[in-house]
Amino acid sequence: MTYDYDLFVIGAGSGGLAASKRAASYGAKVAIAESDLVGGTCVIRGCIPKKLMVYASKFPHLYEDAVGYGWSKVESSLNWQHLITSVDKEVNRLSQLHIGYLEKNGVELIKSRASLVDPHTVEVDGRKVTADKILIAVGGEAVKPDLPGMEYAITSREIFHLQEQPKHIVIIGAGYIAVEFACIMHGLGSQVSLMLRGDRILKGFDDDIRNNIQDAMTQHGIKIFCNTQGKEIQQVSEGLKLTYSEKDKDADSPITADAVLVAIGRAPNLGRLGLENAGVKVVNCEDEDLPRLHGYSVSCAISVDEYSRTSQPNIFAVGDCTNRINLTPVAIGEGRAFADTEFGNNPRKFSHENVASAVFTQPEAATVGLSEAEAKAKLGEDGVQIYRARFRPMYHSLTGADEKTLVKLVVDKNTDRVLGAHMVGEYSAEVIQGVAIAVNMGATKKDFDATVGIHPSTAEEFVTLR
Repeated sequence: MTYDYDLFVIGAGSGGLAASKRAASYGAKVAIAESDLVGGTCVIRGCIPKKLMVYASKFPHLYEDAVGYGWSKVESSLNWQHLITSVDKEVNRLSQLHIGYLEKNGVELIKSRASLVDPHTVEVDGRKVTADKILIAVGGEAVKPDLPGMEYAITSREIFHLQEQPKHIVIIGAGYIAVEFACIMHGLGSQVSLMLRGDRILKGFDDDIRNNIQDAMTQHGIKIFCNTQGKEIQQVSEGLKLTYSEKDKDADSPITADAVLVAIGRAPNLGRLGLENAGVKVVNCEDEDLPRLHGYSVSCAISVDEYSRTSQPNIFAVGDCTNRINLTPVAIGEGRAFADTEFGNNPRKFSHENVASAVFTQPEAATVGLSEAEAKAKLGEDGVQIYRARFRPMYHSLTGADEKTLVKLVVDKNTDRVLGAHMVGEYSAEVIQGVAIAVNMGATKKDFDATVGIHPSTAEEFVTLR
């Protein structure tokens, strides 16, 4: 049978862009559909604009630290409008850059939403087209709880476009998006209140990372409300009033702020895709008590095998819509592995083992491999050796700031292999990126010990731990 395209990609985010360009490089006729800006979450409302705001939020600390080194005190103020306008311009520049890459690689861009009609047919831009293979790469979307007044709250999508800086912002959530924005907004000068359902942030990360970041955030002046549950948001003359309950307290409590950011998580963006028309199976949809996104439970995801193939043999899915590891480099890696396998005569799987990640809080954190708890659950309490150091970095010896850096290795006691590496402190992401190579290669603690450190540096602590 003859098809209009060899590959039709739904979604021009990180995974879809990577897959379409790689497939086209092998000679495939490829089209990609996107109704939003090209670039996906990372470029438009994630990694890139967030990191730019992280940079902006650090300048006040630099001004303060400089005094300890003999510089005169700096009095400065933030032009919020200039910041958000500059960030938006950069986002649009990068989006146009990605469009140029598609054109250069011969990929047809269709600026419209697409949905499945059957396993080989897609409806897009008011017409039906056919494809030999279809790749779904629609990413995820921020989730709001089903509570009264949630229409007044913003998500990580809207925060980049606030026309005025909130004097006081309440952030609901405990994951990396919530804590990153708590630190960003605090650094930019807003009063920040962070509300957690549990007693600690960053569930799933190593406990030392969780504890060190939470302690530092509190020390810096971010007010953290633990064991709380939002009930209702009301618009009042002073701004937005959030009513919340606290564990072991009978009466609800109110807090008023200029903005409420809901960052309780993201879910695969499966609505209006027509998955049922093509017989594409979704999984983890059983819990009806969870919030819903476009009709699907937020735990739902597209079911795929190790080659990103769905229940339909010619339809594939990569990135956040499969809810495996929701990170930009992972989506890119999955997309390229799919294209190599299906169009490049190079069958390969993308490994989800030892994927490094970072949390751009203040202080920053990064991690690769197993946490201490995961290693002990796998090997037993006696099968794991922990090496850790916590110290004030040399940079702060003159600033007087009570800041701490943490470095930690999780080691298999029987094989001496390093199973995990974790860091909290300045440039953690840059340091752990290099350490991740060693962890992925199966380096042992003896290999780390045999490496000469760069002195004086924080990174050298990883090869001097005893």
